[in-house]
Amino acid sequence: MLTNEIREYHGGFEMKKSYKIEVDCANCANLMEEAAKKTVGVKTAVVNFMTQKMEVEFLDNAEPATVMREVLKNCKKVEEDCEIFI
Repeated sequence: MLTNEIREYHGGFEMKKSYKIEVDCANCANLMEEAAKKTVGVKTAVVNFMTQKMEVEFLDNAEPATVMREVLKNCKKVEEDCEIFI
């Protein structure tokens, strides 16, 4: 995990985390991003192929560690050689 950011908003909390990833091509990075976005507990996700990072914003009450295990499983379904260092 590279960074954590927690911001208060409207009485709740918004949490974003950045993770180092390993992916071989830009298209695979796009597939990973789409898979991450479809994972329960993820509000939004952005994968940057050039920097090999994934930034994930979690929904309220989501447990980041649990959600990221599911994100990794979903990403491996579309790109089995990818890695997320969680």
